[in-house]
Amino acid sequence: MFEPKYTITNSLLESIKRVNVLVHELNDRRFPHVVLLEFEKVARAVSTYASTSIEGNPLPLTEVKKILKSKPQHVRDSEKEILNYNRALQDLNRELEEGGFRISLELVLKIQKQVTEGLLPTTDLGRLRQKPVVVNDPKTGQVVFLPPDVPDVGPMVEDLITFINKNRGKIDPLILAGIFHKQMVLIHPFLDGNGRTTRLVTKVLLAQMNLNTFNLFSFENYYNKNVTRYFQSVGEFGNYYEITDQIDFTTWLEYFTGGIIDELLRVQKLLPEVGISPDTQLQEHHIKILDYIRVNGFITNRVCAKVSDRAKATRTLDFQRLMRLGLIERKGKGRAIYYILKEK
Repeated sequence: MFEPKYTITNSLLESIKRVNVLVHELNDRRFPHVVLLEFEKVARAVSTYASTSIEGNPLPLTEVKKILKSKPQHVRDSEKEILNYNRALQDLNRELEEGGFRISLELVLKIQKQVTEGLLPTTDLGRLRQKPVVVNDPKTGQVVFLPPDVPDVGPMVEDLITFINKNRGKIDPLILAGIFHKQMVLIHPFLDGNGRTTRLVTKVLLAQMNLNTFNLFSFENYYNKNVTRYFQSVGEFGNYYEITDQIDFTTWLEYFTGGIIDELLRVQKLLPEVGISPDTQLQEHHIKILDYIRVNGFITNRVCAKVSDRAKATRTLDFQRLMRLGLIERKGKGRAIYYILKEK
Protein backbone atom coordinates (compact mmCIF):
# COMPACT_ATOMS: atom_id res chain seq x y z
CA MET A 1 0.00 0.00 0.00
CA PHE A 2 1.30 3.43 -0.97
CA GLU A 3 2.11 5.51 2.12
CA PRO A 4 3.94 8.75 1.25
CA LYS A 5 6.36 10.25 3.74
CA TYR A 6 5.91 13.96 4.46
CA THR A 7 5.91 16.42 7.36
CA ILE A 8 3.50 19.31 7.97
CA THR A 9 6.17 21.95 8.51
CA ASN A 10 5.44 25.49 9.65
CA SER A 11 6.13 26.66 6.11
CA LEU A 12 3.69 24.15 4.60
CA LEU A 13 1.02 24.94 7.17
CA GLU A 14 1.35 28.67 6.54
CA SER A 15 1.05 28.11 2.79
CA ILE A 16 -2.13 26.07 3.21
CA LYS A 17 -3.62 28.79 5.42
CA ARG A 18 -2.63 31.46 2.89
CA VAL A 19 -4.24 29.52 0.04
CA ASN A 20 -7.49 29.21 2.02
CA VAL A 21 -7.51 32.98 2.68
CA LEU A 22 -6.89 33.80 -0.98
CA VAL A 23 -9.57 31.37 -2.14
CA HIS A 24 -12.04 32.96 0.29
CA GLU A 25 -11.16 36.46 -0.94
CA LEU A 26 -11.57 35.49 -4.59
CA ASN A 27 -14.87 33.75 -3.88
CA ASP A 28 -16.18 36.91 -2.21
CA ARG A 29 -15.56 38.98 -5.33
CA ARG A 30 -17.96 39.06 -8.25
CA PHE A 31 -17.30 40.01 -11.82
CA PRO A 32 -19.48 40.43 -14.91
CA HIS A 33 -20.10 37.14 -16.70
CA VAL A 34 -18.63 38.54 -19.90
CA VAL A 35 -15.41 39.29 -18.03
CA LEU A 36 -15.16 35.77 -16.62
CA LEU A 37 -15.75 34.16 -20.01
CA GLU A 38 -13.01 36.22 -21.61
CA PHE A 39 -10.59 35.55 -18.78
CA GLU A 40 -11.29 31.81 -18.97
CA LYS A 41 -10.04 31.82 -22.57
CA VAL A 42 -6.88 33.61 -21.50
CA ALA A 43 -6.34 31.17 -18.62
CA ARG A 44 -6.69 28.17 -20.93
CA ALA A 45 -4.18 29.68 -23.32
CA VAL A 46 -1.72 30.34 -20.47
CA SER A 47 -2.15 26.79 -19.10
CA THR A 48 -1.76 25.27 -22.55
CA TYR A 49 1.32 27.33 -23.35
CA ALA A 50 2.97 26.71 -19.97
CA SER A 51 2.36 22.97 -19.74
CA THR A 52 3.53 22.25 -23.28
CA SER A 53 6.46 24.67 -22.95
CA ILE A 54 7.67 22.74 -19.90
CA GLU A 55 7.95 19.68 -22.14
CA GLY A 56 9.93 21.58 -24.77
CA ASN A 57 7.27 22.96 -27.10
CA PRO A 58 8.93 26.00 -28.77
CA LEU A 59 5.78 28.03 -29.56
CA PRO A 60 5.49 31.36 -27.66
CA LEU A 61 2.30 32.42 -25.91
CA THR A 62 1.36 34.84 -28.71
CA GLU A 63 1.49 31.99 -31.23
CA VAL A 64 -0.45 29.69 -28.91
CA LYS A 65 -3.27 32.24 -28.69
CA LYS A 66 -3.38 32.50 -32.49
CA ILE A 67 -3.59 28.72 -32.89
CA LEU A 68 -6.40 28.45 -30.36
CA LYS A 69 -8.28 31.27 -32.05
CA SER A 70 -7.92 29.85 -35.54
CA LYS A 71 -6.77 26.26 -36.14
CA PRO A 72 -4.01 26.11 -38.82
CA GLN A 73 -4.87 24.39 -42.08
CA HIS A 74 -1.81 22.16 -41.91
CA VAL A 75 -1.12 21.25 -38.29
CA ARG A 76 2.46 20.56 -37.20
CA ASP A 77 3.25 18.39 -34.16
CA SER A 78 4.00 21.42 -31.99
CA GLU A 79 0.61 22.89 -32.91
CA LYS A 80 -1.13 19.57 -32.36
CA GLU A 81 0.26 19.48 -28.82
CA ILE A 82 -1.33 22.88 -28.22
CA LEU A 83 -4.72 21.90 -29.65
CA ASN A 84 -4.74 18.58 -27.78
CA TYR A 85 -3.96 20.13 -24.40
CA ASN A 86 -6.51 22.90 -24.86
CA ARG A 87 -9.22 20.41 -25.78
CA ALA A 88 -8.44 18.31 -22.72
CA LEU A 89 -8.65 21.46 -20.56
CA GLN A 90 -12.02 22.39 -22.02
CA ASP A 91 -13.38 18.90 -21.38
CA LEU A 92 -12.15 18.90 -17.79
CA ASN A 93 -13.53 22.38 -17.07
CA ARG A 94 -16.91 21.34 -18.44
CA GLU A 95 -16.98 18.15 -16.36
CA LEU A 96 -15.91 20.04 -13.24
CA GLU A 97 -18.72 22.55 -13.73
CA GLU A 98 -21.23 19.72 -14.07
CA GLY A 99 -20.08 18.18 -10.79
CA GLY A 100 -17.04 16.68 -9.13
CA PHE A 101 -15.78 13.28 -10.14
CA ARG A 102 -13.37 10.80 -8.62
CA ILE A 103 -9.92 10.13 -9.97
CA SER A 104 -9.76 6.80 -11.76
CA LEU A 105 -7.38 4.90 -14.00
CA GLU A 106 -9.89 5.38 -16.82
CA LEU A 107 -9.71 9.16 -16.39
CA VAL A 108 -5.90 9.13 -16.37
CA LEU A 109 -5.76 7.00 -19.53
CA LYS A 110 -8.38 9.15 -21.24
CA ILE A 111 -6.38 12.33 -20.59
CA GLN A 112 -3.13 10.78 -21.79
CA LYS A 113 -4.86 9.73 -24.99
CA GLN A 114 -6.18 13.26 -25.51
CA VAL A 115 -2.84 15.01 -25.06
CA THR A 116 -0.88 12.58 -27.26
CA GLU A 117 -3.43 11.85 -29.98
CA GLY A 118 -1.79 12.13 -33.41
CA LEU A 119 1.63 12.30 -31.79
CA LEU A 120 2.11 8.64 -30.80
CA PRO A 121 1.32 5.32 -32.46
CA THR A 122 -2.28 4.31 -31.72
CA THR A 123 -0.98 1.34 -29.70
CA ASP A 124 0.49 3.79 -27.15
CA LEU A 125 -2.58 6.03 -26.81
CA GLY A 126 -4.48 5.66 -23.55
CA ARG A 127 -2.28 2.77 -22.43
CA LEU A 128 0.28 2.33 -19.69
CA ARG A 129 3.78 1.83 -21.02
CA GLN A 130 4.90 -1.65 -21.98
CA LYS A 131 8.57 -0.73 -22.28
CA PRO A 132 11.24 0.42 -19.80
CA VAL A 133 12.07 4.13 -19.81
CA VAL A 134 14.74 6.37 -18.32
CA VAL A 135 14.69 10.03 -17.35
CA ASN A 136 17.53 12.12 -18.74
CA ASP A 137 18.92 15.45 -17.65
CA PRO A 138 17.63 17.83 -20.39
CA LYS A 139 20.91 19.78 -20.33
CA THR A 140 23.50 16.99 -20.28
CA GLY A 141 21.50 14.10 -21.70
CA GLN A 142 22.74 11.85 -18.92
CA VAL A 143 20.40 9.35 -17.22
CA VAL A 144 19.40 10.70 -13.80
CA PHE A 145 16.43 8.50 -12.83
CA LEU A 146 15.23 4.95 -13.46
CA PRO A 147 11.43 4.67 -13.02
CA PRO A 148 9.71 1.45 -11.85
CA ASP A 149 9.71 -1.65 -14.06
CA VAL A 150 6.84 -2.32 -16.48
CA PRO A 151 5.11 -5.05 -14.39
CA ASP A 152 4.87 -2.67 -11.41
CA VAL A 153 3.50 0.36 -13.27
CA GLY A 154 -0.18 -0.64 -13.35
CA PRO A 155 -0.39 -1.75 -9.70
CA MET A 156 1.48 1.38 -8.56
CA VAL A 157 -0.85 3.74 -10.42
CA GLU A 158 -3.90 1.92 -9.05
CA ASP A 159 -2.39 2.03 -5.55
CA LEU A 160 -1.84 5.79 -5.85
CA ILE A 161 -5.39 6.39 -7.06
CA THR A 162 -6.76 4.28 -4.19
CA PHE A 163 -4.75 6.35 -1.72
CA ILE A 164 -6.08 9.60 -3.18
CA ASN A 165 -9.74 8.54 -3.20
CA LYS A 166 -9.51 6.93 0.24
CA ASN A 167 -8.16 10.13 1.79
CA ARG A 168 -10.44 12.68 0.15
CA GLY A 169 -11.93 14.68 3.01
CA LYS A 170 -9.28 13.38 5.42
CA ILE A 171 -6.16 15.02 3.98
CA ASP A 172 -6.09 18.62 2.73
CA PRO A 173 -6.77 18.70 -1.04
CA LEU A 174 -3.56 20.68 -1.62
CA ILE A 175 -1.48 17.93 -0.04
CA LEU A 176 -3.35 15.20 -1.92
CA ALA A 177 -2.88 16.98 -5.23
CA GLY A 178 0.81 17.51 -4.54
CA ILE A 179 1.39 13.89 -3.54
CA PHE A 180 -0.38 12.64 -6.66
CA HIS A 181 1.66 14.96 -8.86
CA LYS A 182 5.07 13.88 -7.62
CA GLN A 183 4.30 10.16 -7.38
CA MET A 184 2.93 10.08 -10.94
CA VAL A 185 6.10 11.73 -12.19
CA LEU A 186 8.17 9.11 -10.38
CA ILE A 187 6.11 6.18 -11.71
CA HIS A 188 6.37 7.64 -15.22
CA PRO A 189 3.52 5.41 -16.43
CA PHE A 190 3.52 6.39 -20.12
CA LEU A 191 5.98 6.42 -22.99
CA ASP A 192 5.01 10.05 -23.60
CA GLY A 193 2.63 12.62 -22.15
CA ASN A 194 3.50 11.93 -18.51
CA GLY A 195 3.96 15.57 -17.49
CA ARG A 196 0.95 16.93 -19.37
CA THR A 197 -1.32 14.13 -18.13
CA THR A 198 -0.13 14.52 -14.54
CA ARG A 199 -0.68 18.29 -14.53
CA LEU A 200 -4.19 17.91 -15.93
CA VAL A 201 -5.19 15.30 -13.36
CA THR A 202 -3.61 17.45 -10.65
CA LYS A 203 -5.92 20.24 -11.83
CA VAL A 204 -8.91 17.98 -11.14
CA LEU A 205 -7.67 17.36 -7.59
CA LEU A 206 -7.05 21.08 -7.03
CA ALA A 207 -10.67 21.75 -7.93
CA GLN A 208 -11.47 20.47 -4.43
CA MET A 209 -10.12 23.81 -3.11
CA ASN A 210 -13.67 25.05 -3.90
CA LEU A 211 -12.42 28.09 -5.78
CA ASN A 212 -15.46 29.50 -7.60
CA THR A 213 -13.32 30.95 -10.37
CA PHE A 214 -11.24 27.77 -10.72
CA ASN A 215 -11.51 27.80 -14.51
CA LEU A 216 -9.42 30.99 -14.42
CA PHE A 217 -6.62 29.19 -12.60
CA SER A 218 -3.40 28.18 -14.45
CA PHE A 219 -1.09 26.59 -11.91
CA GLU A 220 1.15 25.25 -14.72
CA ASN A 221 2.27 28.83 -15.28
CA TYR A 222 4.31 28.82 -12.07
CA TYR A 223 6.37 25.80 -13.12
CA ASN A 224 7.15 27.28 -16.51
CA LYS A 225 8.75 30.34 -14.90
CA ASN A 226 11.64 28.14 -13.75
CA VAL A 227 11.48 24.74 -15.42
CA THR A 228 14.81 23.61 -13.96
CA ARG A 229 13.60 24.20 -10.42
CA TYR A 230 10.33 22.42 -11.19
CA PHE A 231 12.10 19.30 -12.45
CA GLN A 232 14.51 19.34 -9.51
CA SER A 233 11.63 19.65 -7.04
CA VAL A 234 9.28 17.07 -8.50
CA GLY A 235 11.89 14.54 -9.59
CA GLU A 236 14.41 12.29 -7.84
CA PHE A 237 17.86 10.95 -8.69
CA GLY A 238 18.78 7.29 -8.88
CA ASN A 239 16.96 3.97 -9.19
CA TYR A 240 13.40 4.09 -7.87
CA TYR A 241 13.72 0.77 -6.07
CA GLU A 242 16.91 1.84 -4.31
CA ILE A 243 15.61 5.22 -3.09
CA THR A 244 11.88 4.59 -2.56
CA ASP A 245 12.19 4.25 1.24
CA GLN A 246 14.01 7.59 1.45
CA ILE A 247 11.65 9.63 -0.75
CA ASP A 248 10.19 12.51 1.29
CA PHE A 249 7.44 14.65 -0.24
CA THR A 250 7.83 17.58 2.19
CA THR A 251 10.12 19.84 0.15
CA TRP A 252 8.05 19.26 -2.97
CA LEU A 253 4.80 20.04 -1.10
CA GLU A 254 6.27 23.33 0.13
CA TYR A 255 7.24 24.24 -3.43
CA PHE A 256 3.90 23.00 -4.79
CA THR A 257 1.74 25.03 -2.39
CA GLY A 258 3.96 28.07 -2.93
CA GLY A 259 3.15 27.80 -6.63
CA ILE A 260 -0.58 27.72 -5.89
CA ILE A 261 -0.23 30.94 -3.88
CA ASP A 262 1.70 32.54 -6.73
CA GLU A 263 -1.04 31.68 -9.20
CA LEU A 264 -3.89 32.81 -6.93
CA LEU A 265 -2.16 36.16 -6.49
CA ARG A 266 -1.78 36.43 -10.27
CA VAL A 267 -5.49 35.77 -10.78
CA GLN A 268 -6.37 38.21 -8.01
CA LYS A 269 -4.28 40.92 -9.63
CA LEU A 270 -5.45 40.35 -13.20
CA LEU A 271 -9.20 40.06 -12.67
CA PRO A 272 -9.84 43.77 -12.04
CA GLU A 273 -7.69 44.67 -15.05
CA VAL A 274 -9.69 42.39 -17.31
CA GLY A 275 -12.89 44.01 -16.08
CA ILE A 276 -11.94 47.48 -17.32
CA SER A 277 -13.79 48.06 -20.59
CA PRO A 278 -16.75 50.20 -21.70
CA ASP A 279 -19.03 47.15 -21.58
CA THR A 280 -18.00 45.74 -18.24
CA GLN A 281 -16.53 48.56 -16.14
CA LEU A 282 -18.38 49.27 -12.91
CA GLN A 283 -18.65 52.81 -11.56
CA GLU A 284 -18.40 53.81 -7.90
CA HIS A 285 -22.18 53.81 -7.46
CA HIS A 286 -22.38 50.27 -8.87
CA ILE A 287 -19.78 49.11 -6.36
CA LYS A 288 -21.69 50.77 -3.50
CA ILE A 289 -24.84 48.87 -4.46
CA LEU A 290 -22.98 45.55 -4.65
CA ASP A 291 -21.17 46.17 -1.37
CA TYR A 292 -24.43 46.99 0.41
CA ILE A 293 -26.07 43.79 -0.85
CA ARG A 294 -23.00 41.76 0.10
CA VAL A 295 -23.23 43.02 3.70
CA ASN A 296 -27.01 43.15 4.14
CA GLY A 297 -28.24 40.43 1.79
CA PHE A 298 -30.45 42.66 -0.34
CA ILE A 299 -31.21 46.23 -1.33
CA THR A 300 -34.42 48.10 -2.17
CA ASN A 301 -34.84 51.09 -4.44
CA ARG A 302 -35.48 53.36 -1.45
CA VAL A 303 -32.30 52.25 0.34
CA CYS A 304 -30.36 52.56 -2.91
CA ALA A 305 -31.28 56.23 -3.09
CA LYS A 306 -29.43 56.80 0.21
CA VAL A 307 -26.54 54.46 -0.58
CA SER A 308 -25.72 55.70 -4.07
CA ASP A 309 -27.20 59.23 -3.98
CA ARG A 310 -28.58 58.72 -7.49
CA ALA A 311 -31.83 59.96 -9.02
CA LYS A 312 -34.69 57.48 -9.52
CA ALA A 313 -34.24 57.22 -13.31
CA THR A 314 -30.50 56.58 -13.04
CA ARG A 315 -31.03 54.05 -10.22
CA THR A 316 -33.25 52.10 -12.57
CA LEU A 317 -30.50 52.14 -15.19
CA ASP A 318 -27.98 51.03 -12.54
CA PHE A 319 -30.10 48.04 -11.54
CA GLN A 320 -30.65 47.13 -15.19
CA ARG A 321 -26.91 47.27 -15.90
CA LEU A 322 -26.02 45.08 -12.92
CA MET A 323 -28.70 42.56 -13.91
CA ARG A 324 -27.50 42.53 -17.51
CA LEU A 325 -23.96 41.80 -16.32
CA GLY A 326 -25.28 38.90 -14.28
CA LEU A 327 -24.30 40.37 -10.90
CA ILE A 328 -27.72 40.82 -9.28
CA GLU A 329 -31.27 39.58 -9.74
CA ARG A 330 -34.66 41.12 -8.98
CA LYS A 331 -37.09 39.62 -6.48
CA GLY A 332 -40.63 40.50 -5.44
CA LYS A 333 -43.27 42.56 -7.23
CA GLY A 334 -44.49 46.17 -7.29
CA ARG A 335 -43.42 48.17 -4.24
CA ALA A 336 -41.96 45.01 -2.70
CA ILE A 337 -39.22 44.67 -5.33
CA TYR A 338 -35.71 44.12 -3.98
CA TYR A 339 -32.40 42.98 -5.41
CA ILE A 340 -29.95 40.28 -4.31
CA LEU A 341 -26.61 39.01 -5.58
CA LYS A 342 -27.06 36.48 -8.35
CA GLU A 343 -25.71 33.04 -7.59
CA LYS A 344 -23.22 31.67 -10.12
